[in-house]
Amino acid sequence: MPAEDLLNKIEEEIKAVIPADIRITDIEFEGAELVIYTKDPEKFAEKSDLVKQLAKKLQKRIVVRADPSVLESIEEAEKKIKELIPEEAKLVNIYFEPDVGEVTIEVEKPGVAIGKKGALLNEIRKAIGWAPKVIRAPPMPSKTVQDIRKYLRMVAEERINFLRKLGRRLHRGTSEGEKWIRITSLGGYREVGRSCTLLSTPDSKILIDCGIDVSSPDNGSPYLHMPEVLPLDSIDGVVVTHAHLDHCGLVPMLFKYGYDGPVYTTYPTRDVMVLLQMDYLRVCADEAKKPPYSSEHIRKEITNTIPLNYGDTTDIAPDIRLTMHRAGHILGSAICHFHIGDGLFNIAFSGDIKYEKTWLFSAAATHFPRLEALVLEATYGGKNDIQPSRKKATEQLKEIVKKTLESKGKVLVPVFAIGRSQEVMIVLEHLMKEKEIPEAPIYLDGMIWEATAIHTVYPEYLNADLRKKIFQEGENPLMSEIFERVDSYDKRREIIDDKDPCIVLATSGMLNGGPVMEYFKAWAEGERNTLVFVGYQAEGTLGRKIQKGWKEVVIGDKVIKIEMNIETCEGFSGHSDRNQLMNYVRNLTPKPKKIVVNHGEESKCLDLAASIHKKYGISTLAIRNLETVRFR
Repeated sequence: MPAEDLLNKIEEEIKAVIPADIRITDIEFEGAELVIYTKDPEKFAEKSDLVKQLAKKLQKRIVVRADPSVLESIEEAEKKIKELIPEEAKLVNIYFEPDVGEVTIEVEKPGVAIGKKGALLNEIRKAIGWAPKVIRAPPMPSKTVQDIRKYLRMVAEERINFLRKLGRRLHRGTSEGEKWIRITSLGGYREVGRSCTLLSTPDSKILIDCGIDVSSPDNGSPYLHMPEVLPLDSIDGVVVTHAHLDHCGLVPMLFKYGYDGPVYTTYPTRDVMVLLQMDYLRVCADEAKKPPYSSEHIRKEITNTIPLNYGDTTDIAPDIRLTMHRAGHILGSAICHFHIGDGLFNIAFSGDIKYEKTWLFSAAATHFPRLEALVLEATYGGKNDIQPSRKKATEQLKEIVKKTLESKGKVLVPVFAIGRSQEVMIVLEHLMKEKEIPEAPIYLDGMIWEATAIHTVYPEYLNADLRKKIFQEGENPLMSEIFERVDSYDKRREIIDDKDPCIVLATSGMLNGGPVMEYFKAWAEGERNTLVFVGYQAEGTLGRKIQKGWKEVVIGDKVIKIEMNIETCEGFSGHSDRNQLMNYVRNLTPKPKKIVVNHGEESKCLDLAASIHKKYGISTLAIRNLETVRFR
């Protein structure tokens, strides 16, 4: 049935159930939701069973919104909120979302702003018409998050039009005849970088990740020119597992070449993804490289992103439903579970996972309602890829830092802005507070400060211990006064020239650009200094060459002699090691019948695939790029 006819049928059914005193002004598909606009939202709220009754009858996710005519203007609503919120709640920010008729109120004391049994919240709702949501204000304001929220307010009308267009597309119905499911590997198979997979059925096409190979001299892109991918507007949706550039770096480019559909990811991934993509454009400009897209395409990506929380399930195609689960890799990283057809098939894509509780996150999720197939990463899938525990890694980092600082040297830690930076920060803060390492300034250079601020916006994505420390004990190790932000070229030069010992965390993590290069060039020849690798070094990067023992490297037109100490602290990786990957498969519930291995060097993919099959009897494949696997 065409979407328009379906909507008319639904409208008749809704009006037959809803009491005459509730005025309905519009009924629309907006994305996967059926939205009912009413001039009487309060009456709807009083009849709480009404929405449940309709959702059950129509088999749709129903959202009730106030008709725009009963909403106060943003200016007036803001004024009334400020009058109603008690001073002791400490109001910090107010964000309006006109596309959904909601307002987010950021305060330091949410309980005070909500009121007893939600009384104050109800009072606000009655006074302004908007649906209020009170959240705890993050202790570190994030410019990225503020800019994204401000931009979404500006494009509210465009976003509503996009969601309505998407809603009709999602409800176009499915075809009769043979059903099949297949994936095509477009990047990141038997390699690390440019992750991209096409999931296809007779009725849908979903792109999972669209990354860039940052270690490639020409920044390798996925095989997006293949006939099964084109035209790009035939793709129903793009799903992003997490915000590292090898998974999301080329998503904006899709919009440049004709894609106009949705991007599904978690809330933190959306914000971090935008931060890293904007930084990628800056790096391209600094290196006089032609970028594959512009900031205009990143803005379009923001408009079209539909963020989800862990556990949320949504339709992303007429025959595919998506649920995001915790991956433990970086902030917001997700294992993406796809339920295809009416119970026909279930496949999950691990993205990058960490199957161990870390200083920041809980371990990757292993329980799914159903699971017939899994695409699993193999970054450290080789038989010798055994990492020390977080506890041992902390001990190792302590000894390295202690020795260097006591010999009056400098410690340089190349880090990815997201994940490793914050873990190392927490460890250093703990060691210095407990006086297990000498006191010294710790400088954060690159995007680390802003990335850390985004972590404080989403405390619900951090592990329970860290949340308890922040909210119940009032201690946020990420905000310790021992950390100092490097926010200018002059400040960087001052640190480089200073003779006193210090610790510097700087991007990028593989020494392929960024401010870390300035410190490395200046300190490489100092025998008392130490370079500590805490993250994966891809083949071909400067980081991997130094890790292998190169004593001389060329940067630009300068030959750098390496006399500083080179150390690797494996236990801080955001990837599972060999044992964790094998344990992850062992603990999966239910067990998949087939596992496809990706995101690893060729030998590691082959080794992991063979080991899983041998130990668990599961059918495994380590496919190459451009291969297609049919599951049904």
